[in-house]
This record gives sequence, structure tokens and C-alpha cells, in this order.
Amino acid sequence: MTNIRRSESATFIQQESYRARNERERKLMQAFLSCKNEKEMSALLRDLLTFSEIVEFANRLEMARLLKRGHSYQEVADKIGVSTTTVTRVAHWLFQGCGGYWKTLKKLHQE
Repeated sequence: MTNIRRSESATFIQQESYRARNERERKLMQAFLSCKNEKEMSALLRDLLTFSEIVEFANRLEMARLLKRGHSYQEVADKIGVSTTTVTRVAHWLFQGCGGYWKTLKKLHQE
């Protein structure tokens, strides 16, 4: 399964959904939405997360980008330095999750 490759024309099929489960989670979402620029977002992320967590989240987004472009799981794992199990997990959420990766990558590609 490690050499699975999806074409760039692969599509997203929403199979999951998520809503804030409580006021704390809603406040977290509102905090992200309140950031007006990269500087504000950087400050929030650094105060909220450890350096390792920031790196991990950045890696997940890069894995999703590479998978969406059609790279194999093994290629992605080798490039990022993670296991194919981690890549598989990201692929699940990219292609069958809530659509967050898909929409974000589409917006980033337009910039």
C-alpha cells in the first residue's frame, strides 16, 4: 500500500463532518478567524503550540499538498521524513474527511 499514487485529478468525497462540541472549541475557531494577517497568526500559533506541533501541522499540510498533486505515499514519506502510516492518515482526511485540506489547498494554490 505504500506506493499508492493518486492522480492530480483525484477528487474529494466528503465522508466526515465536524462541529464545535462546546464553547471552548467555538472560541478556538473564533480565535483563528480573528487573525487579520500572518503576523497575528504567527503570534497566536507560537503562543498556542509548541515548536514541534507547528512543525507537525506544517508537515501535514505539505503531505496533503503532495498527495493531491499525485505523489505516491512512499515519495511523500521519504520527502517529509515520516512513516507511510502517517501519510496514509493524512490521505484519509484529504480525500475522505471534512474538506478542510481540500479547500485550504485550493485557496493556497490561487495565491
